[in-house]
Amino acid sequence: MATCFRLRSCLALHLPRTPPSRVLRPRADYPVARIRGYARGPARLSSALLRTDGFVGGSWLSAAATFPVHDPASGAELGLVADCGVPEARAAVRAAYEAFCSWRGVSAKERSSLLRKWYNLMIQNKDDLAKIITAESWNFPSAMITRKVGAALAAGCTVVVKPAEDTPFSALALAALADQAGIPPGVYNVIPCSQKKAKEVGEALCTDPLVSKISFTGSTATGKVLLHHAANSVKRVSMELGGHAPFIVFDSANVDQAVAGAMASKFRNSGQTCVCSNRFLVQRGIHDSFVKKFAEAIKTNLHVGNGFEERTTQGPLINEKAVEKVEKHVSDAISKGATVVTGGKRHQVGKNFFEPTLLSNVTQDMLCSQEETFGPVAPVIKFDTEEEAVAIANVADVGLAGYFYSQDPAQIWRVAERLEVGMVGVNEGLISSVECPFGGVKQSGLGREGSKYGIDEYLELKYVCFGGL
Repeated sequence: MATCFRLRSCLALHLPRTPPSRVLRPRADYPVARIRGYARGPARLSSALLRTDGFVGGSWLSAAATFPVHDPASGAELGLVADCGVPEARAAVRAAYEAFCSWRGVSAKERSSLLRKWYNLMIQNKDDLAKIITAESWNFPSAMITRKVGAALAAGCTVVVKPAEDTPFSALALAALADQAGIPPGVYNVIPCSQKKAKEVGEALCTDPLVSKISFTGSTATGKVLLHHAANSVKRVSMELGGHAPFIVFDSANVDQAVAGAMASKFRNSGQTCVCSNRFLVQRGIHDSFVKKFAEAIKTNLHVGNGFEERTTQGPLINEKAVEKVEKHVSDAISKGATVVTGGKRHQVGKNFFEPTLLSNVTQDMLCSQEETFGPVAPVIKFDTEEEAVAIANVADVGLAGYFYSQDPAQIWRVAERLEVGMVGVNEGLISSVECPFGGVKQSGLGREGSKYGIDEYLELKYVCFGGL
């Protein structure tokens, strides 16, 4: 995922630029990655967009070491990426700081024009970007980065992005668009690094006195660490952390609509988004019908495979550790009495693939009821009353998204108000939209992204009192 940083107001201090010796110019023989063994033959990834160096101050920056990035579907190596450390992180902060001194003075109209050019280039290159995202097999980071960076740059901020180890190419590809769009050097910077260096790089960025805003999307555990670092210098933060979304189906619900919503909410990106439904609470009177139709929809509509294959709707999990967590949740549920309606094991396509799974007879003492699975597992809990469903939904210490299906207007208003989440989908399984504020409550984070409120996260309110004129 992505961490973005806003730089403090410009001081009367000129910091040195990154030494020329650290800068790599684009090479004519830049490698083109090939993905082998797909149904339609080798897929070429754009050499203009598939970058492997960091991006600092408008130039591509190498590092002393590299780390490999693999396609989780095939295991193929996509490239060796610059393993940036603390020196590169500090150079990125300095570059962003210098850029902020001028970028803050660019009018909103001019900034919007540059952002529009950036957007247009993304659309023009959407097929190549889609291939990169598919090769990384995780489309969520690119959406988060554009949402965060777009708001920050629109507000007149400059940013440093530290992408996740598994998915650096999306952020680096956006840097190559940004460059072509005329975004000034230093306004957008990317520092990829391996998991081994992530802790020290994150700490360096969070504790740098020139950084005044931290925006993070990731686990609640990591978010708490970053909050600790930010507290020492009282930095402003936005945190979009873990979820454990309930999906409630009341007796009055339209079953077919509820199943369609469940399919969209649970299995988008193979269950690997923080707003994916994680617990399905179904009222007793409609339970059996819902489970039957849900299982039929899973078997009929979901096709596991490589993202480069036309028929595929469910790709791999991001790595083997993620698959192991899904296996652990399923085996724990089975050992405590849950029934596997469909799926339940790794898929034969490859080691990072897991069958879309539906569990019934699930109880609250099972891991899948207590933790975010972040995978293609739908556990169904039967309930009797509205009060019981709301209590089960609210027992979690996180509250990002929640969904419920009902045709009772009075019940809709009651439940929507009582659910302890930041976003509610009523008879709707897909709720994300750029026009809407995205964020959660409790340990799901702080602040909002998207909408006008997302831009407010990157602005400070100042009161000025004039007198004596």
